[in-house]
Amino acid sequence: MCITNGKGFQEGAMPELTPTRATYEAFQHAYDRFNAGLFEGRLPHCLITMQRGRRCYGYFSGARWGNAAGGVTDEIALNPTHFRTRTPEQVLSTLAHEMVHLWQHHFGSPSRRSYHNAEWAAGMLAVGLVPSDTGEPGGRVTGQRMSHYVEPKGRFASVCRDLLAQGFVIEWMDRAASAGESSERSGKRTKYVCGRCRLAAWAKPDALLKCGACDLPMYG
Repeated sequence: MCITNGKGFQEGAMPELTPTRATYEAFQHAYDRFNAGLFEGRLPHCLITMQRGRRCYGYFSGARWGNAAGGVTDEIALNPTHFRTRTPEQVLSTLAHEMVHLWQHHFGSPSRRSYHNAEWAAGMLAVGLVPSDTGEPGGRVTGQRMSHYVEPKGRFASVCRDLLAQGFVIEWMDRAASAGESSERSGKRTKYVCGRCRLAAWAKPDALLKCGACDLPMYG
């Protein structure tokens, strides 16, 4: 007779960490940490998905999903095409960026579809992300298509640093070519960095490297 814990798993046995579980549970954990550390735990749960179909790192869609019981939840989508070409901090900053949209959807006043207004910009600054249409200092802080950069001594940088130090890793990454990888066929070499100890190495753009000290993937 198999004794279970009510969740479908045999008592005393850990569920297998499949690629699906490894990917989505990692981002759910990051969402929970950012919710607690950046939003005082005010944000409701949402559905985190992986979507490739847009020319962006991620997006937010309010009240996008529903269930048979009448429940409704928001969606935060991350584009896995860019996981290999960005650092874990950059990927996680996209998650936090979309969480600001979720915050504004529930507690603020969003503007027309896809427009990033002054209220959203203030929310970004409050969590330690600086809005910029270029992704660099000096860019416009509001507009239709917006990016951001991380404030080095801001709240996001601090919470993210703790999260990475505790072992957060993006274990599975899209192997397809992504934006910014056009140099792959030119013979140029790419810098790879360990997400934990920051060990750096140079290799061809399509290399799959692992840090020997931390036993973790290295990101281009």
